Amino acid sequence: MVEVKVPAVGESITEVVIAAWLKKDGDIVKMDEAICSIESDKATLEISAPKAGKLKILSAEGATVKIGDKVAEVDESASAGATAPAPEAPKAAAPAATPTAAPQTNDKNYPSPSAAKILAEKGVDAASVAGSGKDGRITKGDALTAQAPAAKSLDSSMAQLVKETISQSFGRDVKREKMSNLRKTIARRLVEAKNTTAMLTTFNEVDMSAVMELRKKYKDAFKEKHGVGLGFMSIFTRAACQAAKMFPAVNAQIDGTDIIYHNYADIGVAVSTPKGLVVPVVRNAESMSLAQIESKIVELATRARDGKLSIDEMTGGTFTITNGGVFGSMLSTPIINIPQSAILGMHNIVERPVAVNGQVVIRPVMYVALSYDHRIVDGRESVGFLKAIKEMVEDPARMLLDL
Repeated sequence: MVEVKVPAVGESITEVVIAAWLKKDGDIVKMDEAICSIESDKATLEISAPKAGKLKILSAEGATVKIGDKVAEVDESASAGATAPAPEAPKAAAPAATPTAAPQTNDKNYPSPSAAKILAEKGVDAASVAGSGKDGRITKGDALTAQAPAAKSLDSSMAQLVKETISQSFGRDVKREKMSNLRKTIARRLVEAKNTTAMLTTFNEVDMSAVMELRKKYKDAFKEKHGVGLGFMSIFTRAACQAAKMFPAVNAQIDGTDIIYHNYADIGVAVSTPKGLVVPVVRNAESMSLAQIESKIVELATRARDGKLSIDEMTGGTFTITNGGVFGSMLSTPIINIPQSAILGMHNIVERPVAVNGQVVIRPVMYVALSYDHRIVDGRESVGFLKAIKEMVEDPARMLLDL
């Protein structure tokens, strides 16, 4: 028997939760095959089989276990003869049948964990997807290209909505569930930020006309050359890096009675996942092009939603950007991601009447917010920082010319 133990997942983390078993008790597993996912207070990670053999599960899903605890065993002797199934004896010919989707059994047409998440988000039934993996297994690539079912007619949709509303009417029932380690960490850090910083928020508004015209003009060429779309997050990240050069306190942090100034910008990008908010970090964003920033953000966001981020990818940021606009937020006061000294909040873009050269015109406007620690960042610096971002986004050439 080979023991499967909980690995160390980061400093100060002493216990994790068994999030899900990816294999069943008694399954034959291959060496280095993912068999279990564990959830720490910072990320979700996978445990792989140390050897090939028969799996014996010792800890149930949802159980809290300590680092180094044995959670399963692998019987190596059971792997012999289980590498490939024996060929079946020939059967009598049967009448031809109409082709149907492969059944969702152990290997046939069965999605990988990441593919299952993507299909669930799209509302696609796995039975309707042809898998391209081994033995017809649905891969992540299959899930990404799968088409969501066609929308129902308005009448049928309304009827379904009324039915669901009636069935979900309010009652006197209550539901209690245990907070995940990630949610407990989020709660603790947010309260700590409120209680240990002199947090204040300043606001401004940005005319998005120029940057939207830039995207419209070059989006196809940008996508063709770099393989990724040009989004607003990379533009604001680049603007924040430029503004941090002018106002370094916004990119600094307090350590006891010292102030640590950073000559680089490691920008944290807040990503909402099914299990909570995580903040992966784009390292040395100040030296990256828009395409490099965009590619890195897409990579980190995908890994975050799949629960594949490492601890190192979520620590050590010097400044954070969060975009509540993707959920329709008009305005908010984001909470500082301690020990950083500031966080930039982006919001939705709405056409608003504004005065330009004495005339009222309609422009796409985004409200932006900067929450900052007043112990280290003064009002002049916070307002100047946000004003610099406004000017660069409204005139993108300033970012290219470093003005």
